[in-house]
Amino acid sequence: MDYKNAGVDIEAGYKSVELMKKHVQETMRSEVLTNIGGFSGAFSMEKFKDMEKPTLVSGTDGVGTKLKLAFLMDKHDTIGIDCVAMCVNDIACAGGEPLFFLDYIACGKNEPEKIATIVSGVADGCKQSDAALIGGETAEMPGFYPEDEYDLAGFAVGVVDEKDLITGKELKDGDVLIGMSSSGVHSNGFSLVRKVFHMDKETLGTYHESLGCTLGEALIAPTKIYVKALRGIKDAGVRVKACSHITGGGFYENIPRMLCDGVHAVVEKNSYPIPPIFDMLAKEGDIEEKAMYNTYNMGLGMILAVDPADVEKTMEAIKAAGEAPYVVGRIEAGEKGVTLC
Repeated sequence: MDYKNAGVDIEAGYKSVELMKKHVQETMRSEVLTNIGGFSGAFSMEKFKDMEKPTLVSGTDGVGTKLKLAFLMDKHDTIGIDCVAMCVNDIACAGGEPLFFLDYIACGKNEPEKIATIVSGVADGCKQSDAALIGGETAEMPGFYPEDEYDLAGFAVGVVDEKDLITGKELKDGDVLIGMSSSGVHSNGFSLVRKVFHMDKETLGTYHESLGCTLGEALIAPTKIYVKALRGIKDAGVRVKACSHITGGGFYENIPRMLCDGVHAVVEKNSYPIPPIFDMLAKEGDIEEKAMYNTYNMGLGMILAVDPADVEKTMEAIKAAGEAPYVVGRIEAGEKGVTLC
């Protein structure tokens, strides 16, 4: 009896590392001081010593049950983007610049090619956010996960000068809400998605004219990463007063999180186009409108607040970053919360 007979293939683990190295190397920044394969990742803070008060910001998250879709479609090259996005978008919401990322993959059976494909997506997300993939862990856990399934989670660290933290404390009556379009469902609400649609290859492989693709392709579209758009806004000289990453809990949970006491957010539902996947979800699942806005991003992956005088510069910066911005509402004096109208 040995470890391989118990279900853990150490040699497969070595092969996974070799296969993923080229993807990891593409994410390197000059501050990275270690190579893949060590016991830890080292990252120099030398470049940030000129900040008045350099402040670390961090985020950790997983992909949730969207993984079930990847298993069914046998598509593993973009799910890593979702994992990175869920972490770095939260960091960007605070005004932070993502620096590095670590991933954790737990699987029932280590298939080196599949693991490398997953990590290629993680590396892609890191490149989109200019974060270095400086480490990670692949845990083969037979008997805990089915052989053809895995879990994926990640952790990111960023930096911001304390004076540039986005806190919502400066919000005032008359500030303008700007939303950035999502790519679809992103990585939240998939437990409901899987109740609404039959999760089989025929259903997922069916082409829908309204979607412009198959149902599976629409659902598995990776989460957008908004780091470069928010950096562009800052570089344009605009002070973002508040920012919300629209994830689980939709509008009703996430927008109030960016508000200070004494202000209220008003979002106009007809101010931007809602992707057809949400109309299909609501119709097929008989989901009432409030529940949709309380679960999904409904087409806006990020919402931020700026001074009215900065709206045009903000919109131009977002467009220059390749994202689609919309003026979607305003800040009013009142009780902390959000109204959709």
